[in-house]
Amino acid sequence: MKIRKAKTTDIKQVQKLINEFAKKEKMLPRSLNDLYESIRDILVYEDKGQIKGACALHILWEDLAEIRSLAVREDSQEKGIGNRLLKTCLTEAKRLGIKRVFALTYQPEFFRKMGFSDIDKSRLPQKIWGDCLRCPRFPECDEFAVIVEF
Repeated sequence: MKIRKAKTTDIKQVQKLINEFAKKEKMLPRSLNDLYESIRDILVYEDKGQIKGACALHILWEDLAEIRSLAVREDSQEKGIGNRLLKTCLTEAKRLGIKRVFALTYQPEFFRKMGFSDIDKSRLPQKIWGDCLRCPRFPECDEFAVIVEF
């Protein structure tokens, strides 16, 4: 069991994991193209050759990053995998000098337990005018915005 940077050979498993939750409207879907383009952002939790979880840290600005696509297989939940993935991303953010890390999520309680606070999406203009405009749910986004500051 280990957390490591994603490899190109992991991406189809990562997409399947993410899109299983997207079908249940628990997160937004990700295309293979998007995942390959952002592979350097993605961490995976691997156990015996299987991807059990994934999470990405995407840098948006000098002092701002986003947690994206945090997902843990349903049969592997409640084992601390999500916590470990998130903590690894936050450690990386600190190492890079990032001061604020946010997430848009349908699971705000998980992030609140990890020290995140609610924030109004309008306080995240880099995200809104970057990715959100291309989202099919914009402007009726029903995700919660949460943030942690170091």
